[in-house]
Amino acid sequence: MTGFGFQLLKKDISGARLGRVTTPHGVFSTPVFMPVGTKAAIKGLTPEDLTGAGVEIILSNTYHLYLRPGHEVIREMGGLHGFMNWSGPILTDSGGFQVFSLCKLREIDEGGVWFNSHIDGARCRLTPELAMEIEEALGADIIMPLDECTPYPADREYTINSMNLTHRWAKRCKEAKRDAAQALFGIVQGGMYADLRRESAGALVDIGFDGYSIGGLSVGEDKGLMREMVAAVVACLPEERPRYLMGVGAPEDLVFAVEAGVDMFDCVMPTRNARNGTLFTRRGKLVIKNAQYERDRRPVEEDCPCYTCRNCSRAYLRHLYMSGEMLSSRLNTIHNLFYYTSLMKEMQKAVSDGCFDEFKKRFYMAREQPA
Repeated sequence: MTGFGFQLLKKDISGARLGRVTTPHGVFSTPVFMPVGTKAAIKGLTPEDLTGAGVEIILSNTYHLYLRPGHEVIREMGGLHGFMNWSGPILTDSGGFQVFSLCKLREIDEGGVWFNSHIDGARCRLTPELAMEIEEALGADIIMPLDECTPYPADREYTINSMNLTHRWAKRCKEAKRDAAQALFGIVQGGMYADLRRESAGALVDIGFDGYSIGGLSVGEDKGLMREMVAAVVACLPEERPRYLMGVGAPEDLVFAVEAGVDMFDCVMPTRNARNGTLFTRRGKLVIKNAQYERDRRPVEEDCPCYTCRNCSRAYLRHLYMSGEMLSSRLNTIHNLFYYTSLMKEMQKAVSDGCFDEFKKRFYMAREQPA
């Protein structure tokens, strides 16, 4: 079985990178966007749909799968790959963000966190060691350590204590990890303090991980602050390891972060927006419920080769959405994921050709035109 590896193929003068990641379940190119399959499913889509949309790697969530159906059930079913019939690479997060965002009742201590399940209120315990046990059972190719996602806003003292706890948990996760085929990424925290972000990056590099993630962003801060934190962290991370920005997904933020040197992304934005009737195009967002599309024969995007654009008019998509048809979410999601994967491939080509700055100019010029 092939293990994990990262090869930096080219770096543009802008800072954007072209890379290749090897995993036990296949190879993918970076920069890459990972759709979020929280409960072992990208809502409404089959694995064939995902492949057709150009998806190469997906993300699933440890917290949700631990609570239901349980990691031992998934282990018995052949891990996530066998359970959901997805043959490509999978990344799982540790569940830390969900514990801190979904659970109103939680108690953090040195050992881990007590929380009440959002499903039935049952009292549960999650520790760094248990997170590794769960993720090993899930069988993901890339796994995350348990961390505390520092809330926003948070004062400096709280942020320092939270960051240091994340570092201690990260070390315990590395010590508890047993499956050599799985890659473990460290998660940089430090809130909205650039010096703490740099300190966190340095501490994790000292521990040593297969890749490095930037967590605790897109949690309510403005875009300028988020971008400042990304730039501070990337400057401290090793060139030879992949860099993953967690939970950030607006197209303009992806372009910024790729230029800053980030390789991997995930976000619910394309799938959640699809279910809410918002479609992404080169010219910006298109809100399909708007009355102007009632008799619009055009596809969502004229030159888009996705299944939705090849077969459906805006009028039909508006009808499905206004009628509450399940097909609406499915068709919208196919288009949005195709848009995201295409955007990443365009950036890959721009780095390969050494013209990322020209790509960026075209990207913003197109968004000035009406969708």
